[in-house]
Amino acid sequence: MTQSPDIPSFQLYGEAQAFPDLLHMEQIRDRAAGLDWTIKPHRHTHLFQLFLLLSGQISFQIDGNSADLVPAAALGIPPGAVHGFHFSSDTEGWVISLPIQHYPDMLADGAEMAPALSAPLTVTPPQDMAAQVRALYQVWQGRGRFRRTELRCHLGLILAAILRAGPEAEGQSTDPRLAQFQALIARHAPEHWPVARYAAELGLSERTLGRLCKAQTGLGPQALVEAALMREASRLLAYTRMSAQSVGHALGFEDASYFSRRFRAYAGISPRAYRQRLG
Repeated sequence: MTQSPDIPSFQLYGEAQAFPDLLHMEQIRDRAAGLDWTIKPHRHTHLFQLFLLLSGQISFQIDGNSADLVPAAALGIPPGAVHGFHFSSDTEGWVISLPIQHYPDMLADGAEMAPALSAPLTVTPPQDMAAQVRALYQVWQGRGRFRRTELRCHLGLILAAILRAGPEAEGQSTDPRLAQFQALIARHAPEHWPVARYAAELGLSERTLGRLCKAQTGLGPQALVEAALMREASRLLAYTRMSAQSVGHALGFEDASYFSRRFRAYAGISPRAYRQRLG
């Protein structure tokens, strides 16, 4: 999805330089304490982040939705999601940031884990998760032989354990073609491609794509495209000062009234009422 310049987008929060390593790790207090324990809403277009809360409390917002976390808890934030935090001053825990281009086997389109990691995720982690993260940190700090291989192995075990602790039913699988479709939506939804074009890009018939989407999500292809557009509209309304007309235009809607009708059908209220409710 085309990113709005009005929502801050960072490599790491407050930093603009290119990502220097295979991953980044820091304790929550290392960054949050110097910012009065508050991280303002922002997003990372090319990072997946994993937060592990060991003590204290986190109040967080993701794409306009608010919630609290108490330990022990793990929070996964996919690329593009707008998020902000307020931490209690006794918070202890870790943040792991992963540039998605370095992990095609875990995070790229079609990867086994990608569908489960493509939306915000909160779980109660396994009891040994803190030890696993500390072991990862030891490898990350070092400069020994096979460092990159060790980092990937540790990360694979951590992410697999997080996902096994998640809400997805045991034995349930996700067709990798759905992840490929969702990746196309992320890139092309504002262009308002017809379903036939998405199907052609995937090498599928429209009927096959429709059956796939219904079986995996309960929604048809067009409904998934529209939901992605409306989620981005919600972000822009929540975190920028763009007018509703400008939001609609940024997402490819030439008619402001038509955009307003589509948003109302999705959210149950008008764009203006949605923004007022958040204010």
